[in-house]
Amino acid sequence: MVRETKFYDVLGVSPDVSEGELKKAYRKLALKYHPDKNPGAGDKFKEISHAYEILSDGEKRQMYDQYGEEGLNGQGAGMGGMDAEDLFSQLFGGGIFGGGGGHGGRGGRPSGPRRGKDMVHQLKVSLEDLYAGKSSKLALQKHILCPKCDGKGGKEGAVQTCRSCNGNGVRIVMRQMGPMIQQMQQPCGDCRGEGEIVNERDRCKHCVGKKIISERKILEVHIDKGMRDGQKITFQGEGDQAPNVIPGDILIAIDEKPHPRFKRQGDDLVYEARIDLLTALAGGQFAISHLDDRVLLVNVLPGEAIKPDCVKVIPNEGMPAYRHHHHGHMFVKFSVEFPQPNWATPEVIAKLDTILPSRPQMPNFGDKHVDEVVLADAEAYQTQNTQRGYEDEDEDQRGGPGVQCAQQ
Repeated sequence: MVRETKFYDVLGVSPDVSEGELKKAYRKLALKYHPDKNPGAGDKFKEISHAYEILSDGEKRQMYDQYGEEGLNGQGAGMGGMDAEDLFSQLFGGGIFGGGGGHGGRGGRPSGPRRGKDMVHQLKVSLEDLYAGKSSKLALQKHILCPKCDGKGGKEGAVQTCRSCNGNGVRIVMRQMGPMIQQMQQPCGDCRGEGEIVNERDRCKHCVGKKIISERKILEVHIDKGMRDGQKITFQGEGDQAPNVIPGDILIAIDEKPHPRFKRQGDDLVYEARIDLLTALAGGQFAISHLDDRVLLVNVLPGEAIKPDCVKVIPNEGMPAYRHHHHGHMFVKFSVEFPQPNWATPEVIAKLDTILPSRPQMPNFGDKHVDEVVLADAEAYQTQNTQRGYEDEDEDQRGGPGVQCAQQ
């Protein structure tokens, strides 16, 4: 029986916890509450570190179990004992917390493990889903610490620091280059650049000594209304795991699919509408299938005279603004379909003179000679010009007409 369980409770373990499980519990909590990862948890981090400092020392743990916290007085185990950052560094080894930022402990010492790289994955999303919002599942592969050996690579104590490189994973070699000696850095051949050596017979059978395994991860990605192309959704700490490395984040980048009917401009939508000449001049209706399965029945007012490339707007029918309730606008750009040639009889065309605005009067040309001409289809003439160009090119290659060889 132990006198009190305060320190065990802080670490979330039972009083009969083994040394390995104790270390595992501290590692998990220290990574979670480290000030660099969780700025508001400084006191909690110190409390966790203090509890582990006591329980990881066999003599202090025995004293605490028999006499409680009061029995530790005079043992050098108060809150002013080992610095929490120093304890953290001793357990995790060197490295920069935060992935190259430059946070150091006292005296410039590294304060903990480095942070792993973020993983970025593209997720193709339709404009309909960006309009209405959607939750979708994304499957991906990631590395996790081997659960069989807890990321150690082998049995307890089987992993040894490589003596050839002192655990650095690299060695400095000298190479003679003529009269010069070149100093080079290369991966250590004994440990294959890992800094540690595990005897083959003691290696974990599950990860074969690699300390990590591949796992298929399913993420549920929530697409909020109004999200935009390139916007990222962050899953904190879900990146690849590795020994003495704080996992980075998984970033899901939105890849907006092109849409057959709409073009997006920020929170606005652009729709290209094709209407017939009668609707453009005399009014009528046309339909737009919206992104949420609604149909907008659009009225063109009689006499509004819609011209080709004219742009109108349907207010508040654009995209929803991200994290807001208001919508952008829908801009409608018109193209007008004209009738086919010879679409009406002379009598019908004569009626147009009484319906449409009068034709503009021709100006007075004065003494200039006037020739009346008739328009023809340009396609046939463009084809003739192309063929003529080929004939001219052939003549140039043959020397051209009228060109004689020089006589010697």
